[in-house]
Amino acid sequence: MAAGASSRMGRPKALLETGQGTLLDRAILQARQLSTSVTVATGAWYPLVRFRGRVQPSRWLPVDDWMEGMSASLRAGLLSLGPEAKGVFVLLADQPLLDSNALVAMGAAARCVPDQAVAADYGNCPGVPAYLPRWLWPRVMELEGDRGAAAVLQWAGATRVGITGVFDDIDTPEDWRAVRKRLSQTGQTTRQSRP
Repeated sequence: MAAGASSRMGRPKALLETGQGTLLDRAILQARQLSTSVTVATGAWYPLVRFRGRVQPSRWLPVDDWMEGMSASLRAGLLSLGPEAKGVFVLLADQPLLDSNALVAMGAAARCVPDQAVAADYGNCPGVPAYLPRWLWPRVMELEGDRGAAAVLQWAGATRVGITGVFDDIDTPEDWRAVRKRLSQTGQTTRQSRP
C-alpha cells in the first residue's frame, strides 16, 4: 500500500531514495518474496510514483478515495482480486528494514495453512506485513477511515510472527534520517540521499 499523502513527511515517502532504489522499489521487492503477483495500491502521488520507480509491480491500482485512508486501499485491493485468490499479503511502502528471511517464513506459513491469518507481532497486537485469508475479507471491507486491519487480525486470532524491522517505519523526516542511517550501517545502501 502506497496511497497516502505523506503529509507528515512533506513529500512522497514512496519516492525517498535509498541508494538502491526508492522506498517503493524496495517494498515491491519485499512483496515479491511473498508472491509473484504484486499489486501496488496508490493514490496521492500517482502517477508520479509509477514513473519515478525503477522496479515495477505486476499491476498498479489507483485508489480513487485514497483520502479516506488505509481502509480505502485495503478495500480497493481486495476488490481487485479474482475468485481464485485464497488470501492476500499486505505490506506497506515505508518499512524498508523488514527481515527477508522472516518474510519468506511468513509466506510459507500462510501457504501451509491458507485459512489462518498471519501477521507481524507488534507486542500488544498484530499488524503488517500480514496475510488475510479470503474468509476474513468481509470484515476488512467494513473498515472505515485511516485504519488498517489490526483489529480484524486480532479478532481472527492471527498467528503472529516476529519480523525484524516492523517498528522502523517512516512517517516523518526524523524517522527517515534514522532509517537511512540504519540502511547505510547495514550496507543496504550505496549512497546517501538528502534529508
